[in-house]
Amino acid sequence: MADTAVTEQTEEHGHPPTATGLDNRKLAMWAFLGSECLLFGALISAYLLYRGRGIGTKPHDVYDIPYTSVSSFVLLMSSLTMVLALSAMQRGEERKSRVWLTATAMLGVTFISGQVYEFTTFVHKGLSLTVNPASSAFFTLTGFHGTHVTLGIIMLLSLVGLSLAGKIGPKNSLIVELVGLYWHFVDIVWIVIFTVVYLMPSGK
Repeated sequence: MADTAVTEQTEEHGHPPTATGLDNRKLAMWAFLGSECLLFGALISAYLLYRGRGIGTKPHDVYDIPYTSVSSFVLLMSSLTMVLALSAMQRGEERKSRVWLTATAMLGVTFISGQVYEFTTFVHKGLSLTVNPASSAFFTLTGFHGTHVTLGIIMLLSLVGLSLAGKIGPKNSLIVELVGLYWHFVDIVWIVIFTVVYLMPSGK
């Protein structure tokens, strides 16, 4: 009976479940996200350690909190469109799913564009990667996060292409769910970064 259940799940998803009952691809994604938590934890710790060190312009001297707040809101809204994209795919509404996936990607592009503009403004105000340890820690942390968002955008647009090619649908919507997990992760990480980097007192 158990063997029959495993066979049915394998036929449905294409991969056998693990001992935890999760598809092995989902388990792998959770393991990957766990390692990413360690990476960002180290980067955030480094920022907290160096944020007040060095001479010259510090990150807290040039922040535009209202601007960054709007940019953060845009990224957080992309989590909602990602949920709608997955829900539509699971219901078999592939066209709607593509619309929401594209919307998610465009919100991500808006966030990245805002971050590029913000960084350009910071450089003009005298803050760059090599000014002091505080600026190095800031740009490394936020830059790594921006890279992750960019990779997420590429994955989202790839899903749209796969859907148009008929290679993903309700029966294999797990791939959309996995990309969704990654996207929600980068959104949550940004909440932490925004709180720690932009909102916490500099300790001057």
